[in-house]
Amino acid sequence: MSELPKSTGAPAHQNVTFPSAGTTAHGYLALPPSGRGPGVIVIQEWWGLTDHIANVADRLAAEGFVALAPDLYGGNVAHEKAEALRMAKELPVSRGVELLSGAVDHLLGLPEVTSDTVGSVGFCMGGGFVLHLASVDRRVTAAVPFYGAIADPEHDYSGLKAQIQGHYGELDASISKEGLEQMSAAIHQQSGITPDMHLYPARHAFFNDGRPSVYDPESAALAWQRTVAFLHEQLG
Repeated sequence: MSELPKSTGAPAHQNVTFPSAGTTAHGYLALPPSGRGPGVIVIQEWWGLTDHIANVADRLAAEGFVALAPDLYGGNVAHEKAEALRMAKELPVSRGVELLSGAVDHLLGLPEVTSDTVGSVGFCMGGGFVLHLASVDRRVTAAVPFYGAIADPEHDYSGLKAQIQGHYGELDASISKEGLEQMSAAIHQQSGITPDMHLYPARHAFFNDGRPSVYDPESAALAWQRTVAFLHEQLG
């Protein structure tokens, strides 16, 4: 990895490489104006590491966090749903979690990171990975899934340490309110953590301003405000 740029009063950002899961992983790193801050992992949608995900990292950096968005697809980005579905299916959950744990290693090893643990924010597929990662990596102490869930009723949440704040659309046909309640109950029963789940009058991917057909500015703004406050509360 190349030397990080010095703070200029505005968030610095760059593409980075780091060892993860026995390979060289790639990602997008954004620093806050101060040059230092708590660490947050940003996890992509099924489209890949898109401009939208990089923008989320930049926005987190502007709020005072060191944000790393690891590239789970190795540089590939999908441009249509069929391609995104294929790429998501070709990434086993266990492999994705392995790569993400390596990203946590890298983030916590950076001198610019002031926190002993990290937060994780993910969208759609990445929202599910937020929960998968937090279930097995106790260094994640703040988990923020956006319209992502774990459908498996047998999933083991007993190792989860993170506080959870979730953001979901009431008009999202992919995640039912009942399914969300069942998952929340399982998390509480197994880990003692009570997830703070927020519902919005919006559709799936309502936070993605690159998709005008589903983007909901009011819901997105409120979800962002809650997310930033939650991450600062949990990480400093």
